[in-house]
Amino acid sequence: MNSPYSLRPAEPRDVPAIAGLIAELAEFEELSHMLQLTPEKLYPHLFGPKPVVEALVGELDGELVAFALYFTNFSTFLAKPGLYLEDLYVRPAHRRSGLGKLLLTRLAQIAVERDYGRFEWSVLDWNEDAIRFYENMGASVLPEWRICRLTGEALAAYRKV
Repeated sequence: MNSPYSLRPAEPRDVPAIAGLIAELAEFEELSHMLQLTPEKLYPHLFGPKPVVEALVGELDGELVAFALYFTNFSTFLAKPGLYLEDLYVRPAHRRSGLGKLLLTRLAQIAVERDYGRFEWSVLDWNEDAIRFYENMGASVLPEWRICRLTGEALAAYRKV
């Protein structure tokens, strides 16, 4: 597909722009009140001595307009690692341009190149446009699965004393 956008792995210089895009994503999802991210907090997780996430960025004329943040998980049933997409965000002016599809396609290619057994992500149930988009790309939305989460005080309650 011929596109004016370019994709590349994130570089250290991209961290402030990625943090800004994450803030936009939080606003879009009406979760800004939960956002604690700063470039300084994100940097070591992408580029520190023990990185735990990777990112792809989408650019147009040198400006970052999209990102995908992902990490490796593991399937005990498949006995293989998988790729988990934590967040994908495309600025509103660039939606429906093919950029989201480019990002998802590249991530699927990375999963295949690494011989991973799965490529997974979550989608908010109210985001019907995204659900249709993912289904059109061949993804299955698994209605019988629910996300369980411990965070904040509930997680801190497990701290050893």
